[in-house]
Amino acid sequence: MSAQELERGVSLALATHRAETISNVEYDLKFTLGRSGPIPASVTVRFDLSDASRSVVLDFNSPNATDIRSELTIDNGHVIMPVETLAVGRNEVTIPFVAGDQSLNRNDDFLYTLLVPDRASTVFPCFDQPDLKAKFKLELELPDGWTACANGAIESQTGNTISFRQTKPISTYLFAFAAGEFQSVTRTISGRPVTMYHRESDQEKFERNVDAIFTMHEIALDWMEDYTQIEYPFEKFDFVVIPSFQYGGMEHIGSIFYNADQMFLDETATKKQKLRRASLIAHETAHMWFGNLVTMKWFDDVWLKEVFANFMAAKIVHPSFTDINHDLGFMIRHHPSAYSEDRTGGTYPIQQKLGNLRNAGTLYGRIIYEKAPIVMRQLEAMIGQKEMRNGLREYLNKFRYDNAVWDDLIEILDRDSELDLKQWSDSWVKESGTPELASEAGEDANRRFLTIRQTKKTPQDGFWAQQVDVKVLKDGEVVFETRAMIEGESTEISLPESAGDYDFFLVNGSELGYGYFRLDAKSKSWLLQNIHTISDEVTRGAAWITLYESLIRGIETQEISPVEYMTALLSGIKNESEPLNRQNILSQTQTVFWKLLSSEQRVQFAPSLESALWTLIDNEDAEKDARSAWYKSLVGVATTGHTVDRLYDIWKNESDVAGIPLSESDYMTLAYELAIRMPQKSDEILATQLERLENEDRKKRFAFVMPALSPDVAKRDAFFETLKDVANRRPERWALEALDYLHHPLRAAESEKYILPSLELLEEIQTTGDIFFPKRWLVSTLGGHQSKSSAAIVQKFLADRPDYSVRLKRKILQAADLLLRLRQSQKNPANRNARGVFDG
Repeated sequence: MSAQELERGVSLALATHRAETISNVEYDLKFTLGRSGPIPASVTVRFDLSDASRSVVLDFNSPNATDIRSELTIDNGHVIMPVETLAVGRNEVTIPFVAGDQSLNRNDDFLYTLLVPDRASTVFPCFDQPDLKAKFKLELELPDGWTACANGAIESQTGNTISFRQTKPISTYLFAFAAGEFQSVTRTISGRPVTMYHRESDQEKFERNVDAIFTMHEIALDWMEDYTQIEYPFEKFDFVVIPSFQYGGMEHIGSIFYNADQMFLDETATKKQKLRRASLIAHETAHMWFGNLVTMKWFDDVWLKEVFANFMAAKIVHPSFTDINHDLGFMIRHHPSAYSEDRTGGTYPIQQKLGNLRNAGTLYGRIIYEKAPIVMRQLEAMIGQKEMRNGLREYLNKFRYDNAVWDDLIEILDRDSELDLKQWSDSWVKESGTPELASEAGEDANRRFLTIRQTKKTPQDGFWAQQVDVKVLKDGEVVFETRAMIEGESTEISLPESAGDYDFFLVNGSELGYGYFRLDAKSKSWLLQNIHTISDEVTRGAAWITLYESLIRGIETQEISPVEYMTALLSGIKNESEPLNRQNILSQTQTVFWKLLSSEQRVQFAPSLESALWTLIDNEDAEKDARSAWYKSLVGVATTGHTVDRLYDIWKNESDVAGIPLSESDYMTLAYELAIRMPQKSDEILATQLERLENEDRKKRFAFVMPALSPDVAKRDAFFETLKDVANRRPERWALEALDYLHHPLRAAESEKYILPSLELLEEIQTTGDIFFPKRWLVSTLGGHQSKSSAAIVQKFLADRPDYSVRLKRKILQAADLLLRLRQSQKNPANRNARGVFDG
């Protein structure tokens, strides 16, 4: 491929040509690591070439890619090997270079790589595409006192130089190492030694969590080997627990990286947090088969590895949490999150087209991680669990250590199915949008029935096919239920005579269905008054999700007012005993309180909301898990002088909360929240809390966030200006935490001026940040705002840029969805100051 044809990033055309002509790739990499300064390195690349008539293009998208061997050319983020240096057959080139810093995540005492989706080439020259798998051999020269973990096992160590064994074939985005001042502990699980590297200095916290962490890994490994009938397919299995790691986890072969906050839980951790940790471990372990053993050919199928990691994780954690209803857990985990993107103007298909890998990071989102597992559950329900498992086993064996596409799996599953899986796949996987269904009860002379109508077509003018669990209830009890197949525009379900005198019905009464299921007027009215009386916890959870969707999607027309819904939430808080439903109700409460109620309505509701939470917290007969959840929710919504003063006393005296012990992280959060609410004491609170912190990583994080909490607007302005420099946006989790408080609802009027420059930074952030950072940057920027002027800034930004990146526009529309819906509501004169609509 000539230099004239090259574009920055890896185009589909370049990737296709390389995959057709290059094979059997090997990298020998050497890095001389330092605590600071440049990192000298070298790479030897070996590969087979079937066509030597064109130049070979390596990728090296680094500012350090300036001084390369004379016979090689640098062009637009690529290293070009000219024809005269090539031969058909085996080729080899050694390139000395200085490693790029962008994806090395350098800290004072440690660093780590994070190369997904196309960031390997920001560190070293390589063929940076998923379908050119390679064997990696690595050598690291470390500073004194450092240790390291990588994909391969340690082969030898001489002084500070560690050599790692060559790996099996892996994609470049999975190459990884972490090095620094880490502690380590090794256990034998499933007959293999497994080492955890970490930086947790709180020994009590470490000991409280370490057994659960190793146990869950063992459970996940054993389950995956049994389900797939394929032994763990790589040489070693270690993991590194990293402070402020950008994601929950990253599935590097032999060296999984985890976020420390999600592994080392506080003593007050809720059941949901423990389940989330177990699910995260199961998710990353499942990736060893789905994503690592078999990898997508191109990142348009990145969802394929994520959906099966989530799908398997839901199954893996089931036996370890026998006291949790896992159908409910699946629903609470996936449906609200998926709807939050799929209902917006920024929705997109599960499988998206991708012309260049430099845009691959924009593909990630809740549609991939949350909607796709629901779709897979539908598929399994339609074809059967045994058929699904056998098809997946065939898929993994056929493409092991290789690459595949979604259609490869559909072809396997479709072969023995009576259903048209290709058509089903086209509507659910390859087209965007959410099914919308309306239903009504009817009767004639001979029978009663429900009519379910699909009121929205797919983009290709068809209808979604899915199974749903229809339930009819009376006095909080299910009096009729059936699993129905919804196909075409209209579906009719016969009801028995006993279901005639019903209180309400749900078309989607379980975790199975997906869409916007419009409630009839009778059902909506009953649920707003009595939802907490539903006895079945799954049905109750489904009702809360359905009712909440009616609230959000009906903001413009006020189908349900925020005041009505807040009243229902108060009842739910007082009465809900199931932990997952409780957490969902508390999460909805935070959203409605801060984003949908006006400031006047918050003043109206705050005393009763806080009183209800304090009553529950102070109830010593309640489970500690529940009281902890209520306390954390209270800290988030506290506004009255009484509650703020009581929380200040708890912080000042470092006391527990009605017998609930608080951790160092809990006190950090409490200090943040108090600093916002007590500006006259803010500097004192922050300085004192900083001095109290013992863990150095948490201390650095707290110091980073402090300027965003200052009562001095000029200091906050100066802090925001620093975020315009990419170096000051790292670690990204620190930047996002600071941005959350900079835009806190109580300071929204003062922070509105940051919205436009934050939007103007988005293209740069997409280029320099990690895959989830652009969307999270937007959520942190817009999440505290609800005014007409804030919405107008977003709308004008997009209107002024008709040629703006479609993918980034989607991110903006997703993050601004509630804000823009409120803007539409404010435009409707009938809604202003009526039934509890805020007046912005």
